[in-house]
Amino acid sequence: MKVREVRLLPLRGSTPDGGWTSGWSADENLHTLVEVITDEGVTGLGSIYTSLRLVEGALGVLHPFLIGGSALDPAAVSERLHQNTFWQGRGGAITHAISGIDIALWDIFGKVAQQPISRLLGGRHREKIKPYGSLLMTEPEGMRERLEAGLERGFRAFKIGWGPFGRRDAQTDEAIIAASRAAVGPDVELMVDAGGSDAFWPHGYKWAIRTARMLANYDVTWFEEALRPDDLEGHVRLTEHSPVPIAGCEVLTRRQAFLPWIQRRAVDYIQPDVTKVGGLSEEHRIAQYADEHSILFVPHGWNTAVGLAADLQLVAAAGNARWVEYITPAPYIEDLCETPPQLDADGLLTIPDGPGLGFRWNNDGIEKHTGGLKLTPSTL
Repeated sequence: MKVREVRLLPLRGSTPDGGWTSGWSADENLHTLVEVITDEGVTGLGSIYTSLRLVEGALGVLHPFLIGGSALDPAAVSERLHQNTFWQGRGGAITHAISGIDIALWDIFGKVAQQPISRLLGGRHREKIKPYGSLLMTEPEGMRERLEAGLERGFRAFKIGWGPFGRRDAQTDEAIIAASRAAVGPDVELMVDAGGSDAFWPHGYKWAIRTARMLANYDVTWFEEALRPDDLEGHVRLTEHSPVPIAGCEVLTRRQAFLPWIQRRAVDYIQPDVTKVGGLSEEHRIAQYADEHSILFVPHGWNTAVGLAADLQLVAAAGNARWVEYITPAPYIEDLCETPPQLDADGLLTIPDGPGLGFRWNNDGIEKHTGGLKLTPSTL
């Protein structure tokens, strides 16, 4: 079975506010779905954390190494794409594009094998996982309404991030956290994302350690992106001295970039994003290596239903996973699924055990968010 064609389906109209200080409109195209179509009519779907214009350019570079290649050897094909593009934007838009292609190839492999991707990655450690509702921060008085809405949707863990936090003063920071803890009560896990990958992040180690000590008073589960994303030495020091676990690495791409962070134990929880790190093939290897260094694996998932489906397969196949990220509410998740994921009474998600990614897609939702494009019917 060979790769015959690759189609791109850009998502527009409901792009979530990422929290960046410059802001993005809902019409911005920051996520692109990718279909890989085989010569036997089997199709797979992937997701890319990159705009259509960049993906189109990347696909032009990748095309000669992809079309006609095996559709049943995702890790090998993806590695060939990496190996042949060292001089063409390594780690940037090309790696992002490979991510979506890799996800789609694993989806095809699973459909042909009639197995969930997690089993093909080596086996399932769990059938359920706790999702944390991922929300942007607002002023202290607005946090209760946001979090109570998430509680009503069934979430029993939340990550709150960006917004005014770290961008005004310590009093505002603590007021946001105090209001959030009061809203969810003592038994719901609360994670905090400072958003240190924001443009011109002003804070260093001393701010981060002071803030970590404040967060510990509110039983915060982890402190994410407290420092700029390339500050390896700062993260090493912060992770060693912080009273709460430190999380990060969502902006890194390719497994090689993660090696020093894992070897130096620069974070307690590592957060690769499957839609830009290189796909399932890369992220599974990162998770395994992190496990050997007693680092928990928490996929970064501020993307789409396809990204969430891939993350669920990854956490099923990882012994060192406890949570999965879930933007809430999120049209690019709920609208793209034939049946949106449902949390059980304990706030857990069942990990699909159907072939490939295990999700069934809502063609009407995909058509709505891609300006009328439809998925190619698959023979499996």
